[in-house]
Amino acid sequence: MSLYPSLEDMKVDQMAQAQRQHEASQQPAVTYPAAGGQYPPQQAYPTQSASAGALYPTLDEYMGLQLTPTFVQQNMPAYNDQQVAIPQNTSSNMQVAPVSGNNVGIQRAEIKQGIREVVACKDNEGKIGLRIRHVNNGLFVALVQQNSPAALAGLRFGDQILQINGQNVAGWDNDKAHKVLKQADGQRISFAVRDRPFERTITMQKDSNGFIGFVFKDGKIKSLVKDSSAARNGVLTDHHLIEVNGQNVVGVKDTVTSEIIEAGGRTVTITVMPSVIYEHIVKCMGNSIMKKLMDHSIPDL
Repeated sequence: MSLYPSLEDMKVDQMAQAQRQHEASQQPAVTYPAAGGQYPPQQAYPTQSASAGALYPTLDEYMGLQLTPTFVQQNMPAYNDQQVAIPQNTSSNMQVAPVSGNNVGIQRAEIKQGIREVVACKDNEGKIGLRIRHVNNGLFVALVQQNSPAALAGLRFGDQILQINGQNVAGWDNDKAHKVLKQADGQRISFAVRDRPFERTITMQKDSNGFIGFVFKDGKIKSLVKDSSAARNGVLTDHHLIEVNGQNVVGVKDTVTSEIIEAGGRTVTITVMPSVIYEHIVKCMGNSIMKKLMDHSIPDL
């Protein structure tokens, strides 16, 4: 199923039917990777709509960004299968250990496919604890406040909201979305949500020194250690860390993120998002807001 919202005025169940019809036409689809999966090659992305009645926008129409093939190649290396690794003094016996057992971090970080319903209410102040970022043709969760109804309902940074109380939100701006939420019945607010479509998870094993092999600054992965677990498992530069073992680290200090990684055991699962997308979602929020308000709790299983 495509990760873009429908551009027609339809219910969630109608989206699935329309998608099947779209696939039956054998037109190329624009998709993003599943959890832990590989990104499709650059040529998989069409530069124009597959048909005049296409249900989903092409990349160059999406999110207010000019996501043309050239832009993708220059700014989103994951989509061009590129990574920049820096050689360092690493041991030749560094190996990628197989993931085995029922790892809790992997379960917490899992990105589930399809559309789910999330039901929330308002607190005694009439608030949900949610900030939504309008990115041209879609609404994305930009901030979930800790201990808020939105956090308790399970909304997470990067989730894509497709409907609010049965209304399709494609094309809505921030003002309209917040107005609808403000006027909604405080006892029940229903969201149709796609789980973190621009994020992917990568699981790694620490070496004998406790390292996994990447360097980050302000949450952005800057370089990789050659032959490290990070390099072998497909970590890429120019991506932002969103979660570590399922725990949100957006807005936290790098030292705190490092401590979470160190405390995470031998197997570490990170959730990452291309930096160009991340920066577009958070550009209207200060780091202090994300640090103070963002839900950084450990998800319940």
